[in-house]
Amino acid sequence: MRTPGSLYGDVSQKNNDGKRSARERLQEQRQREESRAKRKRTLIAGVVVVAVLGAGAGIAALVAGSQQGKDNKQTSGPVVAPQGAMGKDNLAIPVGNPAAKATLVVYEDFRCPACAQFENGFRETIHDLRDKNQLKAEYHLVALIDKNLRGSGSLNAANAAACAQDAGKFPAYHDELFKNQPPETDDAYGKKAKLLELAGKIEGLKTPAFEKCVNEGTHNSWVQKSQDNFSTSGHRGTPTVLLNGKSLYEDPTKPLTPQKFREMVAEAQKG
Repeated sequence: MRTPGSLYGDVSQKNNDGKRSARERLQEQRQREESRAKRKRTLIAGVVVVAVLGAGAGIAALVAGSQQGKDNKQTSGPVVAPQGAMGKDNLAIPVGNPAAKATLVVYEDFRCPACAQFENGFRETIHDLRDKNQLKAEYHLVALIDKNLRGSGSLNAANAAACAQDAGKFPAYHDELFKNQPPETDDAYGKKAKLLELAGKIEGLKTPAFEKCVNEGTHNSWVQKSQDNFSTSGHRGTPTVLLNGKSLYEDPTKPLTPQKFREMVAEAQKG
């Protein structure tokens, strides 16, 4: 026979169990809702990525005709390559010791979030290897995002970076643009005043010659030529990063890390 105390204990235990069960059900419900929300965000992000990577496959045709007309007007002048540009049609901006055995080739867009993720994540490693003359780089500036999300930030920022190359300040300005990259859908770099403001952070860059180059879009047609070359290159999207001709993102199951990158550069030195 149960005593009143034991009976009360049973009831209390059942109440506690019920409360725990309710809390667990609530927690499970929240987890399901968070999972659904996460899947939705992933799906949306995937659509945006596909849109960006599909530029070469015709998705750029979705851009309004008026915007295309504006872009054509901006890039209708003569092709003026920045000083020191190299490679086929002078479309690559070189950085580092030409004698370095490892060559990093980067195709990137200053409005591209994945490009910023690469640059901001590997900047110190790349600088260190470059300073040790173990790595040289070739940068190809493209304008994918402008065509797919509208705007002129990709074009204007790439032109400004080419203007910085004319002034011998490309590496520092290139890094500054990625450090301050606005959200992908915010065409802040479409405003030349913003590009000139960031140039003010680089000692000796913001000169009358640089301002004229930025404001007049001196290298706009060169950027467009670089974009056209990228569209027919077979590369799928930005950033495209090659080390001695081999993609660093070939195997998505093996994420690239700074340490792995150092090991790959060391291996390239042997070749």
